[in-house]
Amino acid sequence: MTNRPLILLTNDDGIRSRGLQAAVRACAGLGDLLIVAPAMQQTATGRSKPPASTGRIERHTFTVSEGTVVGYGVDGSPAQSVEHALFELAPRRIDLTISGINYGENLGESIVTSGTIGAALEAASFGIPALAVSRQTHPEHFFNHDADVDFAVAAHFVRRFVTMVLEKGLPAGVDVLKIDVPERATPETPWRWTRVSRRRYFYPVAPQRVSLDHAAPMGFVTRAVPEELEDDSDIRAVVLDHVVSVSPLSGDLTARVDLHGLNHRSLNGA
Repeated sequence: MTNRPLILLTNDDGIRSRGLQAAVRACAGLGDLLIVAPAMQQTATGRSKPPASTGRIERHTFTVSEGTVVGYGVDGSPAQSVEHALFELAPRRIDLTISGINYGENLGESIVTSGTIGAALEAASFGIPALAVSRQTHPEHFFNHDADVDFAVAAHFVRRFVTMVLEKGLPAGVDVLKIDVPERATPETPWRWTRVSRRRYFYPVAPQRVSLDHAAPMGFVTRAVPEELEDDSDIRAVVLDHVVSVSPLSGDLTARVDLHGLNHRSLNGA
């Protein structure tokens, strides 16, 4: 037995992701590490749990300053990987989950499609505090991770916030911290508390196709219009102001309305 915290590291980009490797190195020495991530690329799978997942697990080796750590690649989604970690692979209760570092920013109302966020929310649903960390990249790298993207600055902020949460816990009422690091950030870049924007950041683009049975998936572009964005939004912080965005998330998706007032309204036939 050990008094060191047990830290779960996961993602949606797959067990071989350089972003995951950077997060592992960032957390070295802060606790005992448990690395469990999808065996293959699972970007944009949200918190899905596909019934076709086999749950097969393969071992991988990660190199850290203290030596090597065994990681596990799961044939499943990010959320399913977290479930295998919690109920099959963890030697004791997990103290903190880090999902990422993701290739590409997770901003605005579309974060519910993010496997990075999905994995963090899955852990949070079991009462485990979680961080979902993403690095802004060009959209071509969201699915193609061949480029040598530098995760050093994002890893710096991973270690900074992991240390903070291990020492102080999450703020009351917060289940997940969503952290987005701008592409050109440095360790000195300030960070800002933000709200998830209700505006779209990813806009669909219709495909060019010869016929309806022609394989032609939807494309997308990113958009950040200054006059449309809330002053405290995550999109404004990362894309326009180039600061690190930290959005406190809750698993409670209920709209911020007066439920008593709604009940009174319905009882009066309105």
